[in-house]
Amino acid sequence: MVEMRSSDLPIDIETVKGFLAPEEGQALREHAQASADLGPALEIGSYCGKSTVYLGLGARDGGGQVLAVDHHRGSEENQPGQMFHDPDLADGHGGIDTLPLFRKTIRDAGLEDVVIPVATSAAHFARVWQQPLGMVFIDGGHTLEAALTDYRLFAPKVAPGGILAIHDVHPDPETGGRPPYEVYELALASGLFRGLALIETLAILRRI
Repeated sequence: MVEMRSSDLPIDIETVKGFLAPEEGQALREHAQASADLGPALEIGSYCGKSTVYLGLGARDGGGQVLAVDHHRGSEENQPGQMFHDPDLADGHGGIDTLPLFRKTIRDAGLEDVVIPVATSAAHFARVWQQPLGMVFIDGGHTLEAALTDYRLFAPKVAPGGILAIHDVHPDPETGGRPPYEVYELALASGLFRGLALIETLAILRRI
């Protein structure tokens, strides 16, 4: 893996709200670039765009595009009163809205021609998207139901040789929630994917 410095990025990534380690971002960028010729990259759960920047840079360098799917109303843990709620994202109606900050992030990074925002749920988008995907990055809701739904809807759409990436995979239950890890194990047991790496909490698998 080629070392990437923060100075290699078009924006100060640390100012973008999100929960992604630099090493995880670098891996997303490299795999988005390498898989771009197989189809667009699909991101499930964009939040304010931190991971989207890395995916967008990789897709741009590979001549591809990113479909950034997020209803922008936040996951369960982002809601008022929950552990990861950010009052800066309050929409004034008792919920949150991350779309304005997401759009600003993509604009500031110069990726508006690469990233296609899709402001809806993954379930709704799955009804209309039928083409193969070069890469799928699952980082949406972290309940078991939400994680399983995202996996079951989009993992089969990964093109042969393409990449499935799952965020917040914690093999040790003492360090984090279990649903993304359980989805990771399901993918390994499916016979469709081969594990490539676990970088921090980012699992990388390749479609066989």
